[in-house]
Amino acid sequence: MPEPFKYYIIYKPYNMVSQFVSPDPVRLLGDLDFDFPEGTHAIGRLDSHSEGLLILTTNKKVTRLLFESEQPHERTYLVQVRHVMIPAKLETLRTGVDIEVEGGKLYHAKPVSVAMAQAPDNFMELSSYYRPVPHSWVAITLTEGKFHQVRKMVKAIGHPCKRLIRISIENLLLGNMHPGEVREIEEKEFFQKLNIPYPDL
Repeated sequence: MPEPFKYYIIYKPYNMVSQFVSPDPVRLLGDLDFDFPEGTHAIGRLDSHSEGLLILTTNKKVTRLLFESEQPHERTYLVQVRHVMIPAKLETLRTGVDIEVEGGKLYHAKPVSVAMAQAPDNFMELSSYYRPVPHSWVAITLTEGKFHQVRKMVKAIGHPCKRLIRISIENLLLGNMHPGEVREIEEKEFFQKLNIPYPDL
């Protein structure tokens, strides 16, 4: 009888790639203090300078179910941006902004929702990265997934991104997790919170 699939959520720390193997000298998921079973892989990704909620599983079908279905899935990010954002700039984000995507083409990126936000309760500045300049926090929810989309959107309105933290994918929440923390999720709860088909996988 095959081993049951495993499902995890992690708080991917800043300056870590979303993979277990790399030819480059970078921090990997395997550096986390957790003994993942063989075959564990990340679903989707966060670049090394982004942090927050990342899904890991031994079930290879999840990527297709989550990202290749006709049903869009929402992802929410807390974004710390440079400078104090005024209401007019927030409204510009809500109506959508043009960003450059693959091949140099312009794409009109329109979020599901945008709102001013506060730093997470467990937020800590990175001493090697922190610069004492005025900033704002914004919560942005997307169903799209263009390369570096959130960073490009806030930069396009004159607010370069300082920190980017993914706090949810559908109803799967980062909650009060801390950087590097790993939590195992039961299979049924995992599929229910992601709004993807279950069972008969």
